[in-house]
Amino acid sequence: MQTRTAVSEFLGTLLLVFFGVGSAVLGAEYIGTVGIALSFGFVLLALAYALGPISGCHLNPAVTLGMLTARRIGVRTAVTYWIVQLLGGIAGAAVLFLLAKQVPGLRTSGTFGSNGYGDRSDVHLSLGGAFLAEVMLTFLLVFVVLAVTHKVAVIGFDGLPIGIALAVIHLVGIPLTGTSVNPARSLGPALFAGGAALSQLWLFLVAPLVGGVIAALVHRLTHPVPGRQPEPVRG
Repeated sequence: MQTRTAVSEFLGTLLLVFFGVGSAVLGAEYIGTVGIALSFGFVLLALAYALGPISGCHLNPAVTLGMLTARRIGVRTAVTYWIVQLLGGIAGAAVLFLLAKQVPGLRTSGTFGSNGYGDRSDVHLSLGGAFLAEVMLTFLLVFVVLAVTHKVAVIGFDGLPIGIALAVIHLVGIPLTGTSVNPARSLGPALFAGGAALSQLWLFLVAPLVGGVIAALVHRLTHPVPGRQPEPVRG
């Protein structure tokens, strides 16, 4: 695998976390939930066009696991992607943390755009509810990515439905868990938030991966591999 592919995934994840989580940390008071959702969707859309032809613009371990389950990438590539995505998420959160510290009175401990359930959820969603929500939200994202892409690369208009899906996912998910659907997006902010954000982090690492695997398995049923014709629908 070329170095530029790994760099692409690292840089893309860094930028996704910095601008997406940054919209929540720095701008929530001004742009609200809709603005945060659009920020995540638009930055992924832009990065899909910029980096999609290089690495596929996964920027998300759950998407990479979905690609691996769908047999579009190998284990070695997947492991490399996971490593650089997690490092990119931490780096993006670190740069955001440095910027946030320059804003007088801005609190970073305990929150900092991290995900949560229970009393850390806007609607006080239970642990089980949070797990189910993250599985379903991630399912949509990974299913759309698999459905609109061919093999690995994001080309043409592929980035548009992916960006729209992520924005819709955040519109639904922000009041529930703050919306993870991406272990790399959750890891970085939680490390800098500390406290309960770290104790609840496991859910936002595991649930998106489960959603990604389920999406890949369902995708096999709805989008059979070329050469294998689906059974005819009989009335």
